[in-house]
Amino acid sequence: MSKRVALQTLGCRLNQYETDAIATDFRRAGYQIVSFDDDADCYVVNTCTVTDRSDRKSRNLINRASRGRTGIDNASPVVVVTGCYSEANTSHAQAQKGVTYVVGNSHKYTIFDLVDAHFRDEMVDPADRAADRFGHGDGLEGFHTRAMLKIQDGCDNFCTFCIIPYVRGRAESRPQSQILAHAKRVIGLGAKEIVLTGVNIGRYDDDGIGFPALVESILELPGDFRVRLSSTEPDIHGEGFPELAAHEKFCPHLHLCLQSGSDRILLAMRRQYDVSGYLDLVEAVRKRNPTVNFTTDVIVGFPGETDEDFLATSNVIEAVGYSHVHTFPYSVRSGTKAARISGHVDGATKARRAEQVRTIAARLKRARRHSLVGSRQRLLVERCEPFGSEWLAKGHGAHYDPIEVVGTQLSANQFVEVEINGVSEDSDLTLRAQALQ
Repeated sequence: MSKRVALQTLGCRLNQYETDAIATDFRRAGYQIVSFDDDADCYVVNTCTVTDRSDRKSRNLINRASRGRTGIDNASPVVVVTGCYSEANTSHAQAQKGVTYVVGNSHKYTIFDLVDAHFRDEMVDPADRAADRFGHGDGLEGFHTRAMLKIQDGCDNFCTFCIIPYVRGRAESRPQSQILAHAKRVIGLGAKEIVLTGVNIGRYDDDGIGFPALVESILELPGDFRVRLSSTEPDIHGEGFPELAAHEKFCPHLHLCLQSGSDRILLAMRRQYDVSGYLDLVEAVRKRNPTVNFTTDVIVGFPGETDEDFLATSNVIEAVGYSHVHTFPYSVRSGTKAARISGHVDGATKARRAEQVRTIAARLKRARRHSLVGSRQRLLVERCEPFGSEWLAKGHGAHYDPIEVVGTQLSANQFVEVEINGVSEDSDLTLRAQALQ
């Protein structure tokens, strides 16, 4: 009987890509991928440490993997802990009962070899392999329909609230030639959507080839596919980024991190832009493509944030008209400079400001979704399931709006032209549509 492997991920899309790539390694070697809730012979926990809450969730997940579980032969499972929490807390992760291996981010690509050797009673030390942050495979046989493509890792910005540069390391860009080869491979395998991911993808720089030039080179590859960007900082390296928004293969959705609409707070955060520059970028993109859907992250209650600073943030949210705002009440992150800044905002004020942002964002999201009724969209079908006597297909449009179509059976991983005819009242305000082909 084949060995059973369960994998669980916390945190960002970069972590998810890396987990998908590890899962693909196991599946291609004949291992069975099972739910994390099932008994398995091996559990891989890909952790996160972006906040103290992420640390707690990581520890809980490790405990779930290592306590009271047995494999198909009643042996204790192999438990592999990797990711940013284990990078920042290596000795603690190693000391947790039931943990077999702790693998650093730069050796995460070795996890399959490590576990496979373990089951063959061989010893493999990841440290004997070269550190390689881009050593993962294509990840197409993971858990998602999209093909995530890692182009960059690490960050040199050192924002005062962020621990990531300390656990992911300094910025490093994957060579363009490797990225294009990877993209061609997944397109050839049938990928219809490629998501470019990394820690700070806008700072991509391969010997003078900046982020816009890299994206353009992928867009120009032959094939019927589209390119989506993961979370992007506004300080993009290279010229010509706004022009990409008009390309037919470019997904007109940008998660462009704001964090604050106050220049004073942005300076205290050590962000690499000001509000004027941010809004100029939004305007330049929308000039090329007025339909671009902007989403963002906002931290409320950063140390020293006044009512005037918060009002400035609210005004930027209204001005841009985001369809979604991921709102974080600031929490102290040990090991960061912001933890030592004076003027911490009380919890009640942070909660109130966060709720105000969510209220504004919900109104903007509803208005945008309803404005799309009557429009035509290109849906990438992600799954299709029986729905009474008909079929229900679900997926996302190019703007990253969730869309569902009731009618005839549609195949997953295909593009379908649809017309939006309504908005559901579920929590996502899913767009209802009818297929035009």
